[in-house]
Amino acid sequence: RSSNVSYCAGRKPLSVSLCPRPQVKSQLEDKANKKYPLFKAVEFKSQVVAGTNYFIKVQVDNDDFVHLRVFKSLPHENKPLTLHDYQADKTKNDALTYF
Repeated sequence: RSSNVSYCAGRKPLSVSLCPRPQVKSQLEDKANKKYPLFKAVEFKSQVVAGTNYFIKVQVDNDDFVHLRVFKSLPHENKPLTLHDYQADKTKNDALTYF
């Protein structure tokens, strides 16, 4: 599923309880060893596995974007969202793909 209408700060929620949360931002900052002044989701896709992988395009500065792969476990597992991978140095026009 793909969507271009999801904005966490203001309009519509990205997905039920998925809006990039502080724990996802802190996981990215830890992995990238970098602080991001902005963290706004602008697009996402999902892939159902034993849980759900969310591929999220996040604006992290004026013209700087990061693609995230965030895993949400099955409800009965009651585990937090986990950043599994990311791709840095993306632009607004870079296609969000499965990775």
